[in-house]
Amino acid sequence: MPKNKTHKGAAKRIRVTGTGKLVAEHTNNQHKFEHKSGSRKRRISGTAELNPADTSRMKKLLGI
Repeated sequence: MPKNKTHKGAAKRIRVTGTGKLVAEHTNNQHKFEHKSGSRKRRISGTAELNPADTSRMKKLLGI
């Protein structure tokens, strides 16, 4: 059987924590900040745990 390849696009966006959770950056956090309120910018900064509905699909892409 051939080996499964890691989906490199997913690997660049998602990382696995030490406990096995998947975390990623919030969306809408790259540009056009002058149109976004300060509270919105603070809310979308940093990382967030992936939704459990998406976790199984992302683990398959990452080969976990």
